Amino acid sequence: MSVAPEQKQKIIKDNATSKGDTGSPEVQVAILTERIRNLTEHFKSNHKDNHSRRGLLMMVNKRRNLLAYLKRKDLGRYNDLIKKLGLRK
Repeated sequence: MSVAPEQKQKIIKDNATSKGDTGSPEVQVAILTERIRNLTEHFKSNHKDNHSRRGLLMMVNKRRNLLAYLKRKDLGRYNDLIKKLGLRK
């Protein structure tokens, strides 16, 4: 359910704010979003996997907190990220 290393590098490259950036909120949210999407697909065929469901809920909460932080600090970056990742309709 994790993100493949090549795919993770592509996500980091696409969302980094500067060269070598791996810890900005944008990168963290993008990686979490990909992991959440992978787990959501997993649950379509494994609906009784409650152990992984707990992990999913923790990831969703972490992403929500990171988005709240970004919204509080820089609304423009927050709006750009939401559009880019297709979150919040």
